Amino acid sequence: MNKIFKGQRCAVFHNVCVKILTFVTNLFECYIAEGACGYGDLFKQGYGLETAALSTALFNNGATCGACFQIKCVNAPKACHPDQIITINVPISALQITQKLQMFGVINPPQQHFDLSLQMFLKIAEYKAGVVYRRVPCQKKGGLKFEIKGNPNWILVLVFNVGGVGDVVNVKIKGSKTEWLPMSRNWGQNWQTSVQLGGQSLSFQVQTSDGKMVQSDNVVPDNWQFGQTFEAKNNF
Repeated sequence: MNKIFKGQRCAVFHNVCVKILTFVTNLFECYIAEGACGYGDLFKQGYGLETAALSTALFNNGATCGACFQIKCVNAPKACHPDQIITINVPISALQITQKLQMFGVINPPQQHFDLSLQMFLKIAEYKAGVVYRRVPCQKKGGLKFEIKGNPNWILVLVFNVGGVGDVVNVKIKGSKTEWLPMSRNWGQNWQTSVQLGGQSLSFQVQTSDGKMVQSDNVVPDNWQFGQTFEAKNNF
């Protein structure tokens, strides 16, 4: 049951107090053109404004990158837009948006805080209202996508368009002449290996936080080049 803590202007959902701060300027949109998960231009990647910046506790050093949340307005009849629920993806840390949020303490641990674009917030409420949120499966079109970056001695792979729970916790890569090789997280959803794999077709095993794994065989042909993106035929 949703409750309101006395003296606080936020809703409680599963014992989590949530506050939402929106931005009227283009500052938020400027930052989501880059993000903190390594997705690059989020408009080109298909995420757009349906994204949120998370407080330090929720962002979890990038481990929450790719996760999806549903957010709705509650306990504010004059401000809420009834029956309106938005689903957002996580590509940003609120630390990117402004240092003022740190000064006010709203993004510091253990605060559970979302920052939305003004356009997304106004879909569910007016400027001030209590909200609740929950994790939901990410609905994605098409297969997993892999962007290959780096140099001949170091490969950096951005894994995106991930369905299911969305947040990737483990990635392995396999060249046509190698066994399965573990990759390490560089930052966000960028995964790296120092094994030289040029001239080989590449396969991937991607595991999400719920323990599920998807294997995409030979998704990258042997004539791949750095800067290219390849789409698998499967997803979560």
